[in-house]
Amino acid sequence: MNRRLSIAPMMDWTDRHCRAFHRTLTAEALLYTEMVTAPAVLHGDQQRLLGFDAVEHPVALQLGGSDPAQLAEAARIGEAFGYDEINLNVGCPSDRVQSGRFGACLMREPQLVADCMAAIREAVSVPATVKCRIGVDDQDPQVSLFATVDACAAVGIEVFVVHARMAWLKGLSPKENRDVPPLDYALVRRLKRERPHLSISINGGITSLDEAEAHLDDSDGVQLDGVMLGRAAYHEPAILGQADRRLYGAATPDVDAFAAIDRYRPYLAARLEEGVLLPAMTRHMLGLMHGRPGARAFRRILTVESIGPGAGLDVVDRAVDAVREAEARLEQRGEAA
Repeated sequence: MNRRLSIAPMMDWTDRHCRAFHRTLTAEALLYTEMVTAPAVLHGDQQRLLGFDAVEHPVALQLGGSDPAQLAEAARIGEAFGYDEINLNVGCPSDRVQSGRFGACLMREPQLVADCMAAIREAVSVPATVKCRIGVDDQDPQVSLFATVDACAAVGIEVFVVHARMAWLKGLSPKENRDVPPLDYALVRRLKRERPHLSISINGGITSLDEAEAHLDDSDGVQLDGVMLGRAAYHEPAILGQADRRLYGAATPDVDAFAAIDRYRPYLAARLEEGVLLPAMTRHMLGLMHGRPGARAFRRILTVESIGPGAGLDVVDRAVDAVREAEARLEQRGEAA
């Protein structure tokens, strides 16, 4: 599996509709589910929690938890659903996660993380991987990051995605934890330099494909294996339309916003037939026209008109028309000038 680009697991955002939409823009990037807790998988509605469309491949399931037996069983279920990877969340800083003894607080317990990963690895044949922070609270990240990675590597784990920030579990909200702790990209590069046999992807604060390419540059002798984009991919998804060419060397043309919507239409139509409401799917498209004439009208139509009774693909068509008309007016003004 080529990990040069992946889209981060983001709670309330990277659901199955979001992933199907992102796949219209990039055929190559590895997509991740929202985090699903192991107890939820074992005791909840598995089809609702884990079901996905075949168009999403390659797609990874991210689990939350700290009980090796539960995680192993949840991983087996995830593999049976067809996921291409099982990932353990060792980075989420929310209060709910802390009270459940999983997420970023596990950075304090590297051996427990290793025990969890050993159980997952034993349970499935697909890759078992870790997404972690560089440390939490008063830890020394130069110690905590290596302790977590080395403990997992000792039980056969080879793939790590590192969010290059500490998580401050005392005094910062989850939202603040995405921005306030300083980024330490150099530490992640040092990890790869000193553990070259491991697959190391970098995550955190990366806002463009230019920055992604810079992280993948090996002029300092370090070749990171991948970059994970989060909020940038969600708020400005059109950038993903260039990813296959720029990051994978694909000979296929870039996918523009209009082409992405055309590709998304069959998925939208199929889900509408199943009774899925339009805004559940179009909410992930709101940033697609970012920076283009008519972008505000595009967002307004998708937000306001999609909630009407019986709203269907005609709403999407009107939103697209608003952008095309705004661009045509701008072009006419330019010609008149």
